[in-house]
Amino acid sequence: MIVRESDRVVAFRDINPQAPTHVLVIPKEHHVNVAELAAADPELLAEMMREAHEVAVDEGIAETGYRVVFNTGPQAGQTVFHTHAHLLGGRGLNWPPG
Repeated sequence: MIVRESDRVVAFRDINPQAPTHVLVIPKEHHVNVAELAAADPELLAEMMREAHEVAVDEGIAETGYRVVFNTGPQAGQTVFHTHAHLLGGRGLNWPPG
């Protein structure tokens, strides 16, 4: 289910949520991972982060806190090789993760 969309970014609910709010924020343009995206188009990465924050506002978690996670590479848990950010919130998030 799409929760937010711009010309260059789309955000939708994760099919296997790890928190009450778990939304994926992805660029429409293909980049394998966040490092590649940052090198190629830092403005698009900034737009992803703005959209992630707006989702947090819309979901009512911006004031209490949320986490944005990018997994980069197989050892970090990246299984889909198209840049995407996980926006997580709605419960306490322990540190360190993993």
